[in-house]
Amino acid sequence: MEAMVASQPVIKIAAICGSLRKASFNRGLIRSAIELTKESVKGMEIEYIDISPLPMLNTDLEVDGTYPPVVEAFRQKILQADSYLFACPEYNYSVTGPLKNAIDWASRPPNVWADKAAAIVSAAGGSGGARAQYHLRQIGVYLDLHFVNKPEYFLNAFQPPAKFDSDGNLIDEESKEKLKAVLLALRAFTLRLQGIC
Repeated sequence: MEAMVASQPVIKIAAICGSLRKASFNRGLIRSAIELTKESVKGMEIEYIDISPLPMLNTDLEVDGTYPPVVEAFRQKILQADSYLFACPEYNYSVTGPLKNAIDWASRPPNVWADKAAAIVSAAGGSGGARAQYHLRQIGVYLDLHFVNKPEYFLNAFQPPAKFDSDGNLIDEESKEKLKAVLLALRAFTLRLQGIC
């Protein structure tokens, strides 16, 4: 198995968090995913893409087919990635405003999301972000994004035992193992879409 992974290309994943808070649990999931790729999940590199500098979508900002520099830099990061990891909080049964804004900017012509693999993880109360994930999947249909179906990752962040520390870092080992399973599924699906395995 190790030899197989070593012979396959390194998958570049753009990780996007729908929360702008530094101590966000969802951002903590991305930090944990990055740690896992350095420790036990080989063949993947995850880059966290900060969406907070993006202006609200306004097509008046598009001039002669060009975008503001911060938007163009974001679009290039999305275009260059092999696949995506969305950390998707749930606000009012749906995705957050900042996440939808980032998605919309990258979908402007040409749509740079198209025909790539993606996975979703969520940490929230109650359903763990399930309703927001389903909305994100619906958005992905139009964007031609291909989401990993299983395993799903909905983490009830407030159910004992504690899942996160006060800085929003994931500390629950069982939750880390489930996150690892999502990453492995994303890697396998990305390679399949690329026709590599």
